[in-house]
Amino acid sequence: MLRSFLVVKFTASLCIFKVKQLRMAFNEVLADRIRQLISHEELPQFTEKKMFGGIAFMYKNKMAVGVVKDDLMVRILQDKMEKTLKKNGVREMDFTKRPMKEFIFVDETGYNSDKTLSEWITLGIEHAQSKAEH
Repeated sequence: MLRSFLVVKFTASLCIFKVKQLRMAFNEVLADRIRQLISHEELPQFTEKKMFGGIAFMYKNKMAVGVVKDDLMVRILQDKMEKTLKKNGVREMDFTKRPMKEFIFVDETGYNSDKTLSEWITLGIEHAQSKAEH
């Protein structure tokens, strides 16, 4: 994703304006797809928060899913991690160069259809609900 922004440079007494193109920190098309797939019943319980250089979708104030660059970020219950890591396009979230507990990244091959993206959202909501109950 590209976004324009205005750069102002001051040189001596001359002000120079330039428009630059910068790469977005996260895939906004994927974020919009997530917004569209969240059911109307659950929508009031969702908020968005900038996190990890991308955007996180919070369910009852607990992170469920998010977007970092072009990857889908999903919170997964620990007992489902082993099976989930075997799915297409899935890897442990290694944002800090070490795997993060109960976090995964899914590349585009793992969320290319609305059906698969909805399944990831459901898993993320399941994780958030388990944390909200405590």
